[in-house]
Amino acid sequence: MKRTIFVIALISLGLTLKAQNAIPSAAIQIKTAELAAPADKRGASSVYGYSEKGEFILLRKGTNEMICLADDPKTPGLNVACYHQDLEPFMKRGRELKSQGKTPKEVTDIRDHEAKSGWFPMPKQPASLFVYTAKAENFDPMTGTVKDGYLRYVVYIPYATAESTGLPLKPDVPGMPWLMDPGTHRAHIMISPPQKN
Repeated sequence: MKRTIFVIALISLGLTLKAQNAIPSAAIQIKTAELAAPADKRGASSVYGYSEKGEFILLRKGTNEMICLADDPKTPGLNVACYHQDLEPFMKRGRELKSQGKTPKEVTDIRDHEAKSGWFPMPKQPASLFVYTAKAENFDPMTGTVKDGYLRYVVYIPYATAESTGLPLKPDVPGMPWLMDPGTHRAHIMISPPQKN
């Protein structure tokens, strides 16, 4: 009896892991990716996601200024993002370096050097990024059903400082805008609304 229960548990675990790594349809990937976008930007953004073989590809060419990234099926939970097209050189370079096995610090250092040298352009005006997340138990990747999702906001202002913006370097209260990475190419305003308990 114990052996039967053990075998059933192993089969269930294998099916769960397979389901977690399955690639949702392009339509589901687009639907969930755009949850990060402002409502008036949905339906017209470019969306990158994953082919049936797991390759990162363009799923839909958009007609507006937003680029959305679908959820990585290899990572539990939901994590999608949409950002202004002027951030694409910065974001694309980050994806390239990550795929080469670079650590987060190496990615930051390399992009810092490359941005300063003009190897890739950073926006000359503020540019937005929206990130939408949900815990694994609140997200069904095959249907795109999400509950209790969380949306946070980022506005990149390269090389901005506390002095040039009047923003604090840490929030005094939940949801307060603050400036992260001041004085660098990746300086950005963070706005993280209070989360539900």
